[in-house]
Amino acid sequence: MRDKTQVNSSAPGDGLVRAGAIVFFVGAVATLVTVAPLFLGTTPFPTYMFGLSMLMAVGFVVAGAGLLRSVAEGRRRARAGQISGQSPR
Repeated sequence: MRDKTQVNSSAPGDGLVRAGAIVFFVGAVATLVTVAPLFLGTTPFPTYMFGLSMLMAVGFVVAGAGLLRSVAEGRRRARAGQISGQSPR
């Protein structure tokens, strides 16, 4: 039972994926708020608001980095199991 993942355990990269998702959704909301005046015919927001829309891309990159870190840790664990003669689980 020791080799099983616990429900409350956190793998490397999980924090990055969560942070990336939060930043992505903040960017998505900023994008909706920025684009809404263009459809409603009101005065558009200042230019820096369009920069906040780039948070979607930043969040995507951060989440991707967390995913890659998680994959690298899994490969490292599998490699360590094969070297010591254990089968990776």
